[in-house]
Amino acid sequence: MFKAADLPETLAIFPLPGALLLPRSRLPLHIFEPRYLAMLDDALKSEKRLIGMVQPNEVPGREGIGLQTIGCVGRITQFSETDDHRYLVTLTGISRFRVLREVDGFTPYRRCEVSWDGFDRDLGPAEHDAQFDRAAFMHLLQRYFETLDLSTDWETLKDANDELLINSLSMLLDFEPEDRQALLEAPSLGTRRETLVTLIEFALRGGAGEDMIQ
Repeated sequence: MFKAADLPETLAIFPLPGALLLPRSRLPLHIFEPRYLAMLDDALKSEKRLIGMVQPNEVPGREGIGLQTIGCVGRITQFSETDDHRYLVTLTGISRFRVLREVDGFTPYRRCEVSWDGFDRDLGPAEHDAQFDRAAFMHLLQRYFETLDLSTDWETLKDANDELLINSLSMLLDFEPEDRQALLEAPSLGTRRETLVTLIEFALRGGAGEDMIQ
């Protein structure tokens, strides 16, 4: 378990569109660009092996690629190297953070000064959603999977705890980057579940009016 004192003021940043990492969840990555291979090498040499995941945020009229304000830091918990010198990496989410400013330096990858204020809950135990109607949610999810002709291990989903179920689906389902950002920024598991339901319902009805499942 990480404590607030373990978290640094500056992070290496991996700005990957559509990538969502949440606290206590795992994100597999395939790293092959030279600058991010350098970032990975530096992270592996450090004590805590941390990488900050932030979605790009392209602002009209602004030079370069901006960053979303909120990201999530992950610890490298698994990695392997392929024969062609690429890395297969697993990040385990630790805590969300707020980007304060980008830091100039000599690294080929980006680094940012960050703040951890407001995300104390991320460092605690798994969250429970007291208002979660699992039966209604699973029915909705089954409709969604059938509509998109997707398959899954339903027994595993039924056995998953609230946080694992909601966070895994938030990370795995095919949503737009801005929708993924909304899921990341949800202040609680209950709010994330409500956002996820809204996104699934919207996809199912295609913009037509239907009652929402809360």
